[in-house]
Amino acid sequence: MASHRKSRPAGTRVAGIRTPALATAALTSVALLSQTANASPSTDDKPSLEEVEKKVDDLYRQAESATEKYNAAKEKTAKQRKRVDTLLDDVAKRTQELNDAREELGRNAAAQYRTGAAAPDTATFLLADTPQDYFDQTQLMDRMTGRQKEAVDDYFTQQSTTMKKRQEATQSLETLTESQNDLQKAKSTVQQKLSDARELLSKLTAEEKARLAAIEKRKQEEAARKAAELARQQAEAERRRQEAAQQQESTEQPSDSSTSDSSATDSSYATKAEKALAFSRAQIGKPYVWGATGPDSYDCSGLTQAAWKAAGVDIPRVTYDQVNAGTTVPLSNAQPGDLIFFYDDVTHVGLYIGNGMMIHAPKPGAYVREESIYYDGESSIHSVVRPA
Repeated sequence: MASHRKSRPAGTRVAGIRTPALATAALTSVALLSQTANASPSTDDKPSLEEVEKKVDDLYRQAESATEKYNAAKEKTAKQRKRVDTLLDDVAKRTQELNDAREELGRNAAAQYRTGAAAPDTATFLLADTPQDYFDQTQLMDRMTGRQKEAVDDYFTQQSTTMKKRQEATQSLETLTESQNDLQKAKSTVQQKLSDARELLSKLTAEEKARLAAIEKRKQEEAARKAAELARQQAEAERRRQEAAQQQESTEQPSDSSTSDSSATDSSYATKAEKALAFSRAQIGKPYVWGATGPDSYDCSGLTQAAWKAAGVDIPRVTYDQVNAGTTVPLSNAQPGDLIFFYDDVTHVGLYIGNGMMIHAPKPGAYVREESIYYDGESSIHSVVRPA
């Protein structure tokens, strides 16, 4: 999927980080234990808590990356299957036309034989499996009528076209097989990574998991604090913008047409964004399921795609493509409806709702919910994109 990633725009990249993928309490548990003084390796070859944390973190990042690859492979496979079906239908149609042309040749050969225009073996020749031999028999071609020559030309045309379509269908079938193999590999990778992560987490004790709940709570409080700070900064920027607009009006200078156009664009975007947000809010509480696009469950990019589709805007299926489907803006200028992307490998996305908050489908075991855009730390935010 590297070909789909875009270069990091200056001024918009906040940082890259880990992928969200554990159940909340479990992730908290791992984070807390990694900070304890007893996190050093034990003498019985049991991995340290730091090692467990890193391993689980890597597994879930790999799982989410594989999920987006699965989504891309699934979309490619569906398109390729449709193309193969179309080509096979075309081949069948052209094969019938080829048979019709062959029958026409047979009728002409029979007519020649009945009228004595051709020797008895001419009919056999005209019905041969290799009609290209026609052109090697110039004396026979000279004796053919215009209608007969047209029939021969039509047969050659149909034969050449049918052969090309068959080759094209064969190549498309091979490509489809490759896409299906990629799809299965991505699916197996997701399942295996999630299984490995769950196995590691299952080895944590109940006491450890309980202790980690407190750490998760502190993380949420810190995320909320940062969201409130962003909201304050955005409100201050808006206040200054309005003051500048008022000062411009007081000078009684002619209005700038570009400013008017910008206001109209903002209004149009706000209308669409409102529809996308209304759709997203209606999905709150539905489960995260990797590869899902609704209506009963979603993964992260499935939710954002469906939300903007409800607003009449088509955006690509996967995060790697969604991040290129619009205009990149600074986080400080984020507006409701913008897409917030996370991690260096751009494997998670949410829908900004304002005040430092977003709606997203977080991870396996979780549900669509409102959450601070800093839910996994400030460094997790990759970029902000305005899709319409």
